[in-house]
Amino acid sequence: MGPMSRRRALRYIGMTELITMLWFDNQAEEAARFYTGIFKDSSLGDVHRYTSAGPGEEGGVMLVEFELNRQKFSALNGGPEYKFNEAISLVVPCADQAEVDYYWEALLAGGGQEIACGWLRDKYGLCWQVVPTAFFDMIKNPARAAAVTQAMMTMTKFDIAELEKAYAS
Repeated sequence: MGPMSRRRALRYIGMTELITMLWFDNQAEEAARFYTGIFKDSSLGDVHRYTSAGPGEEGGVMLVEFELNRQKFSALNGGPEYKFNEAISLVVPCADQAEVDYYWEALLAGGGQEIACGWLRDKYGLCWQVVPTAFFDMIKNPARAAAVTQAMMTMTKFDIAELEKAYAS
């Protein structure tokens, strides 16, 4: 189903697509290029520019559309008024340790900060959770969830082998 027919189908059944809006000071295009360079199934979309109506400088980047793993985002150059914080984060479910390692390093590149328990803040201040899907499967088991959660609480970046040891104990 093409994008136009999907959109019509969603409207027909009373659903609309959601787009995550990310507010940047003035790095929207740079950030969109950074993120689309990390995620394999991604694309950079339209770049909208400020007009003489402002509030940004005429011709400057106002909004950048992009997709990561078929999820739509818009990055806005809205000025320094608002900052990202830990109250919202984007979760990257990973199939294995190689994926955890890849996304962890890529999202930290250029000045990001490790937080804890699979959380990090990228160089633009956006928080991410890089989590192996195995973790979600392990915590479904009530008899093992406490041990797995306790192991997770000692980690910065997820270590699947350590989670598996905790699960087996």
